[in-house]
Amino acid sequence: MSGFLETFAVTTHGLSMCYGKQAALDAVDFRVPDGAVYVLIGANGAGKSTAMKVLLNLERPHAGRAEVFGLDTASHGPEVRAQVGYIPETHEQPYSWLTCGQLMRHVAMHYPAWDHAYATRLTEVFRIGPDRKTRTLSKGEARRLQFVLALAHRPPLLLLDEPTDGLDPVMRNRTLAELAGHLADAPTTVIIATHHVQEVESLADHVGVLSAGRLVAQMSRDELRRTVRRYRVEVPEGWQAPPELRTSNLRRSAGGREVQWSLIGEEHDVAARLTAAGASVRDVTPLALEEAALAFTSEEAGR
Repeated sequence: MSGFLETFAVTTHGLSMCYGKQAALDAVDFRVPDGAVYVLIGANGAGKSTAMKVLLNLERPHAGRAEVFGLDTASHGPEVRAQVGYIPETHEQPYSWLTCGQLMRHVAMHYPAWDHAYATRLTEVFRIGPDRKTRTLSKGEARRLQFVLALAHRPPLLLLDEPTDGLDPVMRNRTLAELAGHLADAPTTVIIATHHVQEVESLADHVGVLSAGRLVAQMSRDELRRTVRRYRVEVPEGWQAPPELRTSNLRRSAGGREVQWSLIGEEHDVAARLTAAGASVRDVTPLALEEAALAFTSEEAGR
């Protein structure tokens, strides 16, 4: 053993949250390594936005607790928020009567680490007119302003909820490139909640998958890619897959003899189980990050 002890910027312990009878979070245990770009994947309503609000102490969980840099979010809300750059799912701007410049100066007063030179450069990159009233901004312009407010104080933690929503393709690419540059300049932990995984795949090094409020998978990107693959197999007539191997995206050829689908497990073990069940493995291919992650959301996924 190397003796290396992984440290976590964000942890949760049995985090549960309900809206009426609907569980938004169900005993969730996040482990976000310090300095990681952690992509939180899930459909709309899976619990991604609720999780971020709990981390900021904007919502109080009904059970469990959350910690950011070792601080309990319920008892140290202001201290936690001071270390976080947050882009919410909504594009609405506070203080809508202010201009963009006035809003940035107002926000800067709350962050001693606010980098005025960096903020000026970001307003140029994102084409933010400082004299524009925030209430007149389009959805995309409002999102770009939120990026400036989140990044300019160079926080150690970024919480980005559907960050590219509302951006046109050109600005989306520019924004993601700016985010990558920001991360290269200073150590930052990032949690990105999205269902557009392909946009942030190049940034991700850890992945969590939420499904109906449950954290159904959590691992490094490398582990995910290694343990979830698409298998193409030839099977006898009437063949049934072993129950422990049933996962997602099962597809049969027209004749029914060839099957391909995503399977979870170490390749040598999965291939051996398929062979023992009477199938002949013809091909094994890696998956894109989104496909691999969503294999865990199938109702057929092995537990």
